[in-house]
Amino acid sequence: MNNGSVNHVGIATHSLDESETIWKTLGFTPMKDETVLDQGVKIRHMKGSGETSVELLEPLSEDSPIGKFLSKRGPGIQQIAVNISDLDSKILELRSIGVRMINNEPVQGSSGKRIAFIHPSSCDGTLVELVESE
Repeated sequence: MNNGSVNHVGIATHSLDESETIWKTLGFTPMKDETVLDQGVKIRHMKGSGETSVELLEPLSEDSPIGKFLSKRGPGIQQIAVNISDLDSKILELRSIGVRMINNEPVQGSSGKRIAFIHPSSCDGTLVELVESE
């Protein structure tokens, strides 16, 4: 995976099972469920064709990031994730040009990958997740 490619789109939902139906109908296959306790989220990985994927995100509690997102905005696209080959240097580069980061250092995300989030105020209101890829 290269820099500049989309890793996945994260969609906040109240129910993985209910949301899965439309994505299966659109040709996506459920691959696995995963719980990331540090982020308070249960994730259902949905695989499309090629490298295309969607992550359905169900909160573990109302005070988790996804729970707060749902309370404020309702279900929908919560973030776009992009592949980054060297996450540490990319965070430094982004900060050097004035980008506001939610994570100034990488944290562990789903599938054990290192991730960091760019604050929506620096990306035209869009939460961007950086995913370190091999």
